[in-house]
Amino acid sequence: MTSLGIIGRLRQSIHPTARRARAGDWRTVAAVRDRAHQLQAISDAGLREQADQLRRQIRAGKSPRRDDIVVPAFACLIESLRRELDTRMYDVQILAGLALAAGAIAEMQTGEGKTLSAALPAFLFSLRGDGVHVIAPNHYLAERDCQSLAPIFARLGARAALLPEQNGTTQSKRHAYAAEITFGTGYEFGFDYLRDQLARLALRNRPLGNRFQQLLRGAPGEAADVVQRGLSVAIVDELDSVLIDEACTPLVIAIGADQIDPAPAAYQLALECARQLSRGEDFKIDLVQRTVTLSEQGLARIHARATTLPALRRAWATYVRQALFAEHLLRRDVDYVINDDRALIVDEFTGRVFADRSWRDGLHQAVAAKEQLPIREETQIGARVSRQRYSRLYPHLCGMTGTAAGSEGELWRLFSLSVVQIPLHRTSRRNVLPTRSFVTPAARSQAIVADIVGMHRRGRPVLVGTRNIVTSEQIAQSLRAGGIPFQLLNGKQDADEASVIAAAGERGAITIATNMAGRGTDIRLQPGVAELGGLHVMGVEFNDSRRIDRQLAGRAGRQGDPGSAQFFVASADDLIARYAPRLAERMPGLPNIHGEITVDLTPEFDRAQHAAEREGRARRQSLLAYDDWLEDVLGKLHGDAAR
Repeated sequence: MTSLGIIGRLRQSIHPTARRARAGDWRTVAAVRDRAHQLQAISDAGLREQADQLRRQIRAGKSPRRDDIVVPAFACLIESLRRELDTRMYDVQILAGLALAAGAIAEMQTGEGKTLSAALPAFLFSLRGDGVHVIAPNHYLAERDCQSLAPIFARLGARAALLPEQNGTTQSKRHAYAAEITFGTGYEFGFDYLRDQLARLALRNRPLGNRFQQLLRGAPGEAADVVQRGLSVAIVDELDSVLIDEACTPLVIAIGADQIDPAPAAYQLALECARQLSRGEDFKIDLVQRTVTLSEQGLARIHARATTLPALRRAWATYVRQALFAEHLLRRDVDYVINDDRALIVDEFTGRVFADRSWRDGLHQAVAAKEQLPIREETQIGARVSRQRYSRLYPHLCGMTGTAAGSEGELWRLFSLSVVQIPLHRTSRRNVLPTRSFVTPAARSQAIVADIVGMHRRGRPVLVGTRNIVTSEQIAQSLRAGGIPFQLLNGKQDADEASVIAAAGERGAITIATNMAGRGTDIRLQPGVAELGGLHVMGVEFNDSRRIDRQLAGRAGRQGDPGSAQFFVASADDLIARYAPRLAERMPGLPNIHGEITVDLTPEFDRAQHAAEREGRARRQSLLAYDDWLEDVLGKLHGDAAR
C-alpha cells in the first residue's frame, strides 16, 4: 500500500453520486480486523503505548490519513472497545468509519451502529490534538454517546467531554472544548462560535489607543473572552437533518431585553386591519412560497386606517402583512404552542418546541396579538450564520445518516460531501405496505385507530408518526375514548423522549410521536415480539421530503428484525394542498368506500413531493447565497473600519 493508500484511494473513488463499497475497501477492513486481533495479546499499558506512539508520529508531522496511521488507530479503538464494553465491532461499522475518515457521508440504516462507527474517526483525528467535534441531533444523544465512549477513549489517552447547553459557564465550556473529543449539539457549537465572534468584535471595537495604553503600563495585551479553540474536525450524526432539513433556520443570537412592549398598539391595530380585509380582493396568499401580498385595493384600505398610528419600526404595510401571515399561515399546535403566556415555535422537522427561538420583523408579536398574549419587545440580531456556512468552516466535515439517497447532488454542491452506501449487517425484513388515501382527515383517523386497535390486540407494537401536534392529540383522544393505553410524545411532552421511544418495541405498546421525535434512539424489540411481526410504523400524511418519510419507516425492521410501515394520506394534507391543489380538489370525487379512496394515487403524491423538494432546495440555496453576500459586505465594512 502506498503512504496515502487507504483514505487517498477512497477519496479518489468517491463521486458526487452515492457509491457502494468496493473490494479494496473490504481489504482495508480486513487489515484493521487483523491488526485489532494482534493487539489482544498486549497489556493495557502496551495498548496505551501504541496510541501514544501514533500520537507522537502525527504531532511530528505525519498525516493521520496514512495507511500506517489509519489501520493501527482504528485497531486500537476496536481493541479498547472490546476491553471496556466486551463489544465486537461489525465489519460494516469499520467500513463506515473509513468513509468518515475520508471526509464523506456514511449512509447507514437505522440500528446499524452509527455511534461506534463515529468513534473510529473521532479517535483517529483526536491524535492531532486540535479538537474533534462530534455533533448529535439533541443533547440527550450527545450525553449518551459521550458517557458510553469516554472510557474507551480514555484507555487510549484521549479525553472526551460533553459540551454544556446555554446555561453552562464560560469556564465549563472552555474545559469541554479543551478535550480531544467534544460531544454536543450542532446548534450549541454554532452559537458558541457566534458568541466568540461577538467577543472578538467587542475587543476590536475598544477605543483607539486602549491596547497601546495597556502596554505602556506594562499590562499584558487583552485577549477576547472566547471558548472555542478553533474548528478542525466535525463528525455529524443525522447529517441530512442538520444540513438540509434544518438549514433554512439560521443560527441567530438576539440582543435586547425580554420585556413587555410598552406600546403594543401597532401590532394590535394591524391585526384588526388584517381581519377586515378580503382574501382574493385585498390580499393573496401563495401556499407554496408561503407569502402574503397586498393588492392595490388592500394597500389603500389599510392606509385609510393609518390616521392615528403610533411610532413604527417599519412600513405600516409590513405590520399588516405579518398579521395576515400569523392569521392565515401559522397554526396553533402546528407551528407554535402556547406556554406561560408565550408563543413558542415548534420545529417543523422534529416536532420539538424551542423556547429560545422567535420569528423576525414583528411576526412573533403578530402571533402574540392574534392569541391575545402579552406582546414583548422585538429583539435585534447581534450575530447570525447559516448552518451551511458554519459547517463549511470545518476543514474536515463528515457525517452519518440513514437517508442521504436523493440528496447527493445538493450535499456535493454545497459541502463537497459524497455518499458511501454502507451495506446492512443483516438483510432487511421490513415490509412497506401500499399507501392508503382518504377523502377527509376524519375518515383517515377512523381507519388509523381501527388498525392500531387490531395490531394492539395481536400484541404487535405500533409507532404512529404525525406531522403536527394537533393530529397526534386527535388520535390520542380517540384511543383514550376507547380505553386503549398509549404513550404520547409531541412538542408538549418531550422530557422523557428517549425512554418513551426506546420502549416503543415492547409487546402491545402504542406510541404516538410527532414527526422525528426520538430520532437517534434505538427501538429494540421485546422478546417474543419478532414472532408477532415486529414493530409496525404508521405515517400520518407525507412530509415535504421523502427522506423524512423514509426515516420514520426505517424505525421498523432494524438489524434484520421483522417489521412493517404504512402511510395514510387525506385530501386536506399540507403537502397536497400546497403542491397539488388540483388533486386536493379532485380527491373527494374519486371512487371510495367509507371515505377510503380506491384509486392508486402514488404517482400524484410522488410528483407533489418532488415539487416540495425542489422548492426546499431553492430556499436553502437562496439562504446560503444571502449569507455569502452578507459575509462579503460585512467583511469589507470591517476591513474599511480597520484601515
